[in-house]
Amino acid sequence: MNQEKIGKFINERRHFKKLTQQELATLLGVSDKTIGNWENGRNMPDVSLFIPLCEILEITVNELLSGEKLKQDNYQEKFEENIANTLNYSKQKIQKYKQIVSLIIIVFGLFITLSAIMIFPSESSWGSIYSILGLLISMVGIFRTMSTFKWYKRLLITFLIFICSMGFLLFIDYLNVKLNDEAPMFRIITTTTGNVIYYNTPFYDVYRCNYDEVNEYWVIKSNEKVTINKLLNFCKE
Repeated sequence: MNQEKIGKFINERRHFKKLTQQELATLLGVSDKTIGNWENGRNMPDVSLFIPLCEILEITVNELLSGEKLKQDNYQEKFEENIANTLNYSKQKIQKYKQIVSLIIIVFGLFITLSAIMIFPSESSWGSIYSILGLLISMVGIFRTMSTFKWYKRLLITFLIFICSMGFLLFIDYLNVKLNDEAPMFRIITTTTGNVIYYNTPFYDVYRCNYDEVNEYWVIKSNEKVTINKLLNFCKE
C-alpha cells in the first residue's frame, strides 16, 4: 500500500471537488491537520472513514486504496491486491500499537523501580518490595515485545533479563552499603541485639556495630551462621 500515492490522489480529488482541507475535515469530523497528514503520505485514513471519504471524493474504496482512477479491465485485480494490502496494513498497525503499549509498560515498571530506590530509605522494606514489583511489571512489557518468538523462548529470555536486572540492583545495593554505610535494601532478616544490628542478605552479612553512637561502624562479611551470642560479642572482637 503506497501511502504517498494515496495521499496525492486524495489531494487531487479534493481539488477536483473544489474543497479546502478545512472543508473536507469538517465533512469528515476530523482536523485539517489530519487531512494534511493523509495528503503528505504520513498517515492513512482510518478504515471507518473510507466510505464517507470516497463518497465525498466520488471514488470507490478500491480506487482510494489504489491511489488512482481504475479502468474496468484491471478493477478486479486491483481489488484483490488492495484487500491483501489492507489486511497487511491493519496487521502492522495492530503490531505497532502493541509495541507502543509494551514500551509504556516497560518504562512504567522502570519508573516504579527507580522511584522506590530513590524515595524509600534503605532501612524501609518497602523500597525492595516496590523495586521488585517494578521489575516484574517491566518484564511483562519485555515479554510482550517478543511476540514473534515461541512462548517458551519469550519466557526464558524474560527470566534471564529479570535475573540480570536483579543482579544489577543487588550490586548497586552492595556498593551503597560499602561506600555510604547504609543498610542493605535487599535483605532477608534484620536482627537487633545489644548494640548490634545484623542484616542478612542473599550473598553477604552486614553488621552495624554501636549503632547510633559516636563510635558506630559497619562490617561486611560473607554469609555465615550467626547466633545470638556471636552478635552480642561481635563488636567486642
